[in-house]
Amino acid sequence: MKTERLFKTPLSENQKKNSEINHLEFLTKEPVLQSYPRRIVFELTNKCNFQCIMCGRETVKFKTNDLQLSVIKACESFFPYAEEVTLQGWGESTLHPKLPEILEYLNTFPPLRKYFITNGSTLPKVMDAIFAHHVDLLAISLDGTTPETNNSIRKGGDFRREINNIKMLLAEKKRRNSSYPYVNFVFTAMMRNIHELPDMIVLAKKLGIPEVKVVYLTIFNESLTPETLVDKQELVRKFFREAKARASEMNINLKLPPIQGEDEEGGAFSHKPCAFPWRDLYIGSDGYIRPCQSSAHKILNISGFTSFREIWNSKQMQEFRERVNDEQLMSENCKNCYQSTCANWNRQASFIQLGKKFAPEWEDTQEALIAKQALEKLASKGIKEI
Repeated sequence: MKTERLFKTPLSENQKKNSEINHLEFLTKEPVLQSYPRRIVFELTNKCNFQCIMCGRETVKFKTNDLQLSVIKACESFFPYAEEVTLQGWGESTLHPKLPEILEYLNTFPPLRKYFITNGSTLPKVMDAIFAHHVDLLAISLDGTTPETNNSIRKGGDFRREINNIKMLLAEKKRRNSSYPYVNFVFTAMMRNIHELPDMIVLAKKLGIPEVKVVYLTIFNESLTPETLVDKQELVRKFFREAKARASEMNINLKLPPIQGEDEEGGAFSHKPCAFPWRDLYIGSDGYIRPCQSSAHKILNISGFTSFREIWNSKQMQEFRERVNDEQLMSENCKNCYQSTCANWNRQASFIQLGKKFAPEWEDTQEALIAKQALEKLASKGIKEI
């Protein structure tokens, strides 16, 4: 979960108790949970107006779909217990046609926290909703401090436009004297841009953004081989050190991944202990429950289930919890984990996954229609039995 200090909204007693039970159930590896998800992740859409080089959208056939508001409402009985709703997935959440309506609905369940990641290109369209419906945390992806670098990575992006949009957002936050949203930068480090990481700290300070989070590029096709930072520890250490110094000087919170070979939590396993199938319920825009954003593994399709509570402790979810942290039994996708907080960054395979399956297979029109109908059927029933 996000660092507690990022949020101004305190948790309720129900949320605190649920989170404590959930954490204990993860530690004891319980397959059947008495707790409810601490975080619900809605992949609102898999549509995007960018074609970032590290995303791989060009190498995967995308069947685009928007998650229905009715699906979100079907999770309503979880909301008094969950800490956070995250609007994140394989698309740009601000492109969902009903994002303001979704935020308005979620805002009727305080103190449920709301978080989403954006490329920043369409912020003006949703800016009123961000403030009116209390978005707690907004992460903005930016991969360079110059138009040349950023735009060469984030195809379809416009560095100057995104910076102007960020300035507008922060000016409006100041005008309203608002404590939210907390805004941070997310920076994907690769050979092309790592030299600009120290300048990201300067840019954040100049704009008034208090945090920069860095994640590593993981490559899935040969064309990106020159961009990988695998076995470039000295180069990485140099720019991490410079960025740390500037962050300390400018009072910017800097989140860095472990340097390859120094990931103490990595050990010899494919990934760090994964809490996602205990902590999170990830609902894809295609009607599939997946472990996380960085996994192509489809745990189950919602068709055939009568409620999200049934899904939460379904046979498939129980089996996944029993396998996810077992080196012999975990799925191939988990063995190739590249999720920023769970991957073992001592392994070359976390940086280079040529020929590996990294994105879901988006189904053909008929299958997508069946999944959509199943979502709507499930949503209409809700989960009032909690």
